[in-house]
Amino acid sequence: MTSSTREKDSKAALRREAMARRDALPPDARQAAAEAIAARPFPLAIAPGTIVSGFMPLKSEINPLPLMRKLAGQGARLALPVVAGRGKPLVMREWVFGEPLIAGVWGIREPKPKAAVVDPDILLVPLLAFDRAGHRIGYGAGYYDLTLTQLRARNPVIAVGLAFAAQEVAAVPATPRDARLDLVLTEREVLDLRGG
Repeated sequence: MTSSTREKDSKAALRREAMARRDALPPDARQAAAEAIAARPFPLAIAPGTIVSGFMPLKSEINPLPLMRKLAGQGARLALPVVAGRGKPLVMREWVFGEPLIAGVWGIREPKPKAAVVDPDILLVPLLAFDRAGHRIGYGAGYYDLTLTQLRARNPVIAVGLAFAAQEVAAVPATPRDARLDLVLTEREVLDLRGG
């Protein structure tokens, strides 16, 4: 078995375990976690016009909308990701609360094609599992790794993982192409991973 095959098998097993742990959280606990993250002071300065790209929650993902609403109230401009195609970075389109969304890939709600494309200053990132080195496991398509690599080649972008504390693992198998998170916010704590 090659190291690449071992890595894929290890990540696949971690994905299954992480999904099961996340799915096991009761809906009221998931909602309470989202509200706890939003209620805490955000660990980064939000100057008027700061562009924060969030996401629409899929399945049992933590809901970023309470936090996004709070940041918009502090002057942030919001954006949401749009899948441009397999193997391509996500496109971030501007969005404000109340604007209608359309169903995109996997039925995920996204802004309409006429919405402006923006480069975010802060990217809120969904995940299945994370570790304290800033590594994450997503669903396996690599969209956020591609997107962060592309965005960071142009401008400084801070990647903030949003997760339930139960999604933390000791170590995520990582490769050089995996983009690291700068911070992780859970209902229990703020992890600033920029120094490591």
